Amino acid sequence: MAAIDPAIYEEMEISAETSNGSGKTIDLKLGVVKFNYYEDLFSPTVTAQMLIVSAGGATKTNEKGEATEEVLDTVYSGLPIRGGERVRIKIKPNSDTNIPLEFDTPEKYFYVSNVARQFSDGSKEIFTLDLVSREAITNETSRVVKRYPKESKISDHVKTIITDRLASTIEDENIDETVNRYGFIGNLKKPFHVLVWLASKSKPKDGKLPGYFFYQTKDGFKFKSIDKLISDGKKSEQIVYEEVNYKPSSKLSDVADFTILQYNITQNNDLITKLALGQFSSHFMEFDPLTGSFTTQDQGKFTIDQVTKASIDFEVLGETPEIPKLLTDDETQNLGTLPSRLITMVTDRGTLDFEPTVDKNSDPKLWQRQAYMRYQLLFTQILNMIVPLNTNLSVGDIIFVKFLKSNMESKERDRRQSGNYMIKELCHHFDANQSLTSMTLIRDTFGEISE
Repeated sequence: MAAIDPAIYEEMEISAETSNGSGKTIDLKLGVVKFNYYEDLFSPTVTAQMLIVSAGGATKTNEKGEATEEVLDTVYSGLPIRGGERVRIKIKPNSDTNIPLEFDTPEKYFYVSNVARQFSDGSKEIFTLDLVSREAITNETSRVVKRYPKESKISDHVKTIITDRLASTIEDENIDETVNRYGFIGNLKKPFHVLVWLASKSKPKDGKLPGYFFYQTKDGFKFKSIDKLISDGKKSEQIVYEEVNYKPSSKLSDVADFTILQYNITQNNDLITKLALGQFSSHFMEFDPLTGSFTTQDQGKFTIDQVTKASIDFEVLGETPEIPKLLTDDETQNLGTLPSRLITMVTDRGTLDFEPTVDKNSDPKLWQRQAYMRYQLLFTQILNMIVPLNTNLSVGDIIFVKFLKSNMESKERDRRQSGNYMIKELCHHFDANQSLTSMTLIRDTFGEISE
């Protein structure tokens, strides 16, 4: 079998507790028309969506809800579905290159968050179930309340919050240790809000640039440094996708597993957007409530040169980042010398702990500006791509993409567009005809550095 062939639903079950306290489980395998599984590097939780067609026979009940052979109900009315139902999913691999997609254990079950687009014509009902992880529901009912000491590293706080407030876990290999220690008070914020907030304030232990992502994949929660994701991804055995002269008339089964079926570039060095975001140079004006002082425009000037030309172990996906030069008589002037955005902020010192955090590694002036530049630089190029199903992929992975030059009759590679990309968003799509993986890819530079 090929990766693009339809997958086999080994388990598709929905369970709920009835009004009399007993449990009820319905097999959905024959009713699921489409199933989509989603991951997002900027989302703390995985999600899923299934389109169901039910023509009755799912359950047998009477008007009292008691089992009988006389009445046949559909899934929606027979269970009934009201939100919070548990969904158990297991999809078999459809090729030798894929692994099973499994959400069939208590820590991985999905839960119904919404019933959308319900339709009924009297003979059947059609509806869509929006699914979320258990932690997404727990997040809505939990708050971070206690004081977290300034003596502890941010990575330690992350572990504590996931364990105590989300009743979940994070594997040691999925969390990059931070060098900066940080004290704060939860202030009744939701756990996901605090964890994403901490990610933006984190600096890795190995001396690389600040900037983390907190997200969830099929393998669980991850708290990862941007630069560590890149360095590890380039060192590991990479998955390579290649653009070929694919003809739409070709049989689906003839499509190679690692062929690019479709792609489009949505952002390609958008200069105006970069200037609006202050990617090359910005004024950071910070108010320090501990001292009552603030930085002036000149004091707060920060340029990308202070990142790219500093003695920092700075990981990139391609060539060295380029700063556009202005077409002026002054050859030394470029957009990195001209601040294009004014950013105001209140520093955290003295505001979130009973005592100020004065550790040099926790001083916002040392890392916050670098982190901002690092996040913005990562979106130099954005493209969407569809490939045959690959369940091995997760967001945060680094893949190598080979594009052809514009002349499709030539097999010469476009080495400017080809290279390493990071997966920002991912969807595994299943229906009766095919199985696909769609991705949003991002990178901070152009060109190839290795294969």
